[in-house]
Amino acid sequence: MTALRDWVHTVADLGERPISRKRQATEEERIELARELDIVSCESLDVAYEIKPLGKERYAFAGTLDAAVTQACVVTLEPIPARLKESFSIELRPPEVMEDEEPVAGDREVSSIADVEPIEDGRIEVGALIFAVMSAALVPYPRKPDAAFDWVDPKADDPKTASPFAALAKLKPRP
Repeated sequence: MTALRDWVHTVADLGERPISRKRQATEEERIELARELDIVSCESLDVAYEIKPLGKERYAFAGTLDAAVTQACVVTLEPIPARLKESFSIELRPPEVMEDEEPVAGDREVSSIADVEPIEDGRIEVGALIFAVMSAALVPYPRKPDAAFDWVDPKADDPKTASPFAALAKLKPRP
């Protein structure tokens, strides 16, 4: 992920007080983001977030994402504009803290917190987290409301291949 690579905070710079930020993607970042997400375009991306210390080297990363994007219809390939508005809440921990955590009884060895991400090399990669939120918010198979797939197999008109059993009929021994 290279689109939002400069959206980073270091743990050393955070201190013990929460920080709040509002970020807006530049045109170059939006072009790269669209390429990486394999969408037609990203017209805007605005993010408001807070990073709050939780103690024991843990941080809460929460906020909202608002983006205007254009995806291609899976049937016609026509552009489909969409608005993404997502809230997110992710706990951040160093990898060694994640490894030391004991599973909670009844959790079947799954963390009790759904969204937990590692802090690598003392850096909080906000851009990578925002990319993941945005990627999950996209419609996987966008389709225009009136789009219809009307392709017909040209072989379907051939009486020899019209039936699904035509191939089996060819295998039948002839007297």
